Amino acid sequence: MSTRYNARDLKQFASDLFASTGLARARADVMAETFLQADLMGFTTHGLHRVASNLKWLQSGASRIEGEPNVLSDRGNTFNWDADFLPGPWIVNQAIDQALERIREHGVVTGTIRRSQHIACLAAYLPRIVERNCVGILTCSTPAEETVSPQGCKTPLFSANPIAFCAPAADYPLLFDISMSVTAGGYVARAEREGDTLPEKYLKDRDGNLSDDPAAFADGGSILPVGGADHGYKGAALSAMLEVLTMGLGGYGRADEVKGDDEANSVFLQIIDPKAFGSEQNFLRQTAALTHLWESCATDEGGSARVPGKRAWALRREQMAQGVSLYPTIEEDLQQLSREYAIPMPAVMGDG
Repeated sequence: MSTRYNARDLKQFASDLFASTGLARARADVMAETFLQADLMGFTTHGLHRVASNLKWLQSGASRIEGEPNVLSDRGNTFNWDADFLPGPWIVNQAIDQALERIREHGVVTGTIRRSQHIACLAAYLPRIVERNCVGILTCSTPAEETVSPQGCKTPLFSANPIAFCAPAADYPLLFDISMSVTAGGYVARAEREGDTLPEKYLKDRDGNLSDDPAAFADGGSILPVGGADHGYKGAALSAMLEVLTMGLGGYGRADEVKGDDEANSVFLQIIDPKAFGSEQNFLRQTAALTHLWESCATDEGGSARVPGKRAWALRREQMAQGVSLYPTIEEDLQQLSREYAIPMPAVMGDG
């Protein structure tokens, strides 16, 4: 049985780490909350796992500790910012604040951000959107990253290009966070760290041969797009669409000199108020019907209906009440940071 940590204590610990770099406490709290939300919902590769990398960026200057984004355009219902490498979790939350402030007047608010430092788990931003009874769409791409090969190619071109979505429904929201690669880079890195192979041949080596060995990716290989070796043209097309929404609308990406950007993201965010289109009750009636019908579908032998958001929302509620169970390597990394920064780890709540 795993040990558990109080969610508030984990947030305070992460915030203390970020504040130790000179980052303002309010910004440190926002970052800590974002990483915590990812782990609460089970997105363990991009939650508290990313604390260490963000600390390094803050200390090295790769992430700006101070300042505001440069507003490139603003029409009220749309805006485009240049973050100039401000911390990703903080700048995205600022953009969401801006959109939510404007949603009553405009109904639909869309924002883009260029040169944001890595924004981590997209799903982590969704609870505050859905708790306002709004629909949210969030996607990002990484201009300096070429890790996903198009269908029929062995040359990597795209970044993982995740997209997250949320919509209020009945007992839980429709909610997902998926990348346009058949597996996320975080899972490839985790398998390599733990000496494991991947569940299937999700990779190509540098010669274009299919592989389940993480070392093939590290040695110049690529990750397959959604759809895999047979139907990857679908994932490649979606990757292109998301790069248009992020890099294209943001005006910064593949056409620019981006080698020094490392993991910095281009971001597209859209928040929609269902009440701008009609009765909120009618909207919720439709989304609730969809989730209920999905749950009632006859399943394959040994299978179950997996409605996006149901498991993540239940896990979030459970871990907020009973404590957060950290993935073993995350706990190891946080303990190392505790020693390195002389900031005590939160007390263990007890066995889960």
